[in-house]
Amino acid sequence: MTVTTVPPMAERLLESEPLMAHLGTCVEGRPHVAPVWYRYADKTVEIVTTGQKLANIRRNPRVALSIQKDEAGRTRWMVTLLGTATVVDDEAETTAARRRINEKYDADSEAYAENALVRIDVGSATYRIYDDALE
Repeated sequence: MTVTTVPPMAERLLESEPLMAHLGTCVEGRPHVAPVWYRYADKTVEIVTTGQKLANIRRNPRVALSIQKDEAGRTRWMVTLLGTATVVDDEAETTAARRRINEKYDADSEAYAENALVRIDVGSATYRIYDDALE
């Protein structure tokens, strides 16, 4: 199901546990996909990143994010978000976001101190819950 806002069920899935997301950006007209930690709250995704992903976002802010829950090789649910990314050049906001994300993934609050904060405003969402996922 594709919607222009993130439905409550998809929000609960995105907020439910520390799963890896795959961030899709564009480099030289081709897709670049890389795993990232994320935090979803209030219709916005936060990531902290560096390197090629960050350079790509600075050149083209249109991104995609895919999150999927698997158990024993079976997909339980998936959510794909399309949005526009903004690099936040504020040290205090970046530090606070890094702490929130690192807390979600049970990492040291100062881990990845060199990474920049990127906020993604979600434009549309696609999600699917597989029939037996909520049993």
